[in-house]
Amino acid sequence: MQFVDVTTDIAFKKIFGSDQHKDILIGFLNAVLDLHGEKRIMDVTLKNPWQPPEIAILKETILDIKAVDNRGVSFIVEMQVEKKYSFQKRAQYYTAKAYTSQIDKGEDYPKLGQVIFIGILDFSCFDGNNYLTRHLILNQSTQKQELKDLEFNFLELPKFNKTEEELDGIIEKWVYFIKNAGSLTMIPKSAESIPDLNNAYTQAALYSWTKNELDIYEYWRMEETSDRYKLEEEFEKGRIEERLENVRKMKQLGVAAEIIMQVTGLSREAMEEINP
Repeated sequence: MQFVDVTTDIAFKKIFGSDQHKDILIGFLNAVLDLHGEKRIMDVTLKNPWQPPEIAILKETILDIKAVDNRGVSFIVEMQVEKKYSFQKRAQYYTAKAYTSQIDKGEDYPKLGQVIFIGILDFSCFDGNNYLTRHLILNQSTQKQELKDLEFNFLELPKFNKTEEELDGIIEKWVYFIKNAGSLTMIPKSAESIPDLNNAYTQAALYSWTKNELDIYEYWRMEETSDRYKLEEEFEKGRIEERLENVRKMKQLGVAAEIIMQVTGLSREAMEEINP
């Protein structure tokens, strides 16, 4: 048995954003937010359910997940593979926009419901070793959460390195699924007793995908890989240009050639070719 890479935007949206399999999203939300008893989410309405996009417009397709539960709480769930500039500000902007768009001008503020952002990140973003962090608005003096309408949760996959045998609790089993499904060949025993998680593995299995969906998935993976290489090339180009500029500045300041070569690692020939 083979599974798709769940960290791919297309795969994540299909698995967690399907109207036919809302139990997967509900189970995941209850696990991430640690909801129990009466606080558990019982149902959600997807605002942008999964539909296979056309390859021609794939890059313009919005692949986050937006849903509202039975209490009127809104959720934004996003899979983010590459660390982009100002990601944290963008997360706050989307959350604030979802909050204010609930009412029109002149409507009553009490109609505003809580908005919770959940970002699954394939990169490290915050200090510390915790793979799951929750960000709330707190009263600095009392540390009480008196402004409760905006909440941010982040799962940083690089900080989660447990094996299946080490998994403790349902949230770790969900994170293990998201991070590792693409490299597995069977549904782990740890998921068999959790219906919604077991269903998530089933929906991630290649045999559950249509040919059209697989074509879109493969195309998206190639595009993501291409974009990653472009970013790496741009980064490396930036480093080279920075090194050249440093050499020029040192030459202008009259720094000895031996020191420039020692600092930059350049040969004498390469160093002499750079005009100040």
